[in-house]
Amino acid sequence: MTAELIKGAQVAKEIREELKQEIAELKEKHNVVPGLVTVLVGADPASQVYVGQKEKTSQELGIYSERYDLPENTTQEELMKLIDKLNKDPKINGILVQLPLPKHLNEEEVLYAIDPEKDVDGFHPVNVGKLMIGEPHYLPCTPAGIQQLLIRSGTQIEGAEVVVVGRSNIVGKPIANILLQKAPGANATVTVVHTRTKDMAFHTKRADILIVAAGVANYIKADMVKEGAVVIDVGVNEIGKTADGKRILAGDVEFESVKEKASKITPVPGGVGPMTITMLMMNTVRAAKLAAGIA
Repeated sequence: MTAELIKGAQVAKEIREELKQEIAELKEKHNVVPGLVTVLVGADPASQVYVGQKEKTSQELGIYSERYDLPENTTQEELMKLIDKLNKDPKINGILVQLPLPKHLNEEEVLYAIDPEKDVDGFHPVNVGKLMIGEPHYLPCTPAGIQQLLIRSGTQIEGAEVVVVGRSNIVGKPIANILLQKAPGANATVTVVHTRTKDMAFHTKRADILIVAAGVANYIKADMVKEGAVVIDVGVNEIGKTADGKRILAGDVEFESVKEKASKITPVPGGVGPMTITMLMMNTVRAAKLAAGIA
């Protein structure tokens, strides 16, 4: 048995088409144009690529887009003033500050200063709390993308044994919270394992759905996976370069061996990655609807 591939690029494309229609309808029926602003401090190459992708996707979908590229030596006070200005701007529904910030800036203070109604990343403590109690405004983008991949691939989530490898605030904890909620596309039994778990394989081998966000290349081997499991690999690790300088990427799952045991699996690249920006756009549209009293 070779696993069916869950292709994030294809699912992301489907969702973007749906969003494009929704945005056109918002403009036509309600005169509402969702607005997203990205703030980049410094010239980190990877961050510049991500911000460029977000800007491009916004424009393709019909979302109003602004971008602030600030110098590396921007002060905390200057950044906080900009956040305050954007919080008050009615054209802007979503504020995204690209991380990581330069070392001299207080990341937590910046993220907490964003109006929770405009926190389309879903990182503000108010939004984390709303997720915990099952009343989320916005789901964090990567975990929301994982849930959509499971739903749209026809995976049975309700009643499933889900094991999440990793407990980060960005992926591990929120996806565990999302899937255990009393809600459609959830109602799973969720176990979270991490670096201090005594016998990780004992837990991972019980998983109907195994979500791996460990940050270690090829961490999960075939002997740690249950026959027929659905495997979602969140990891993106550079393990070398080709002769012409292109990055060679691997996930947190040993793909070649695990795909012979799993029923479905996400590839790296092309699995979870393409979903993140798409879910950011979905959150921005939701923010616009909430602001307009439509949602």
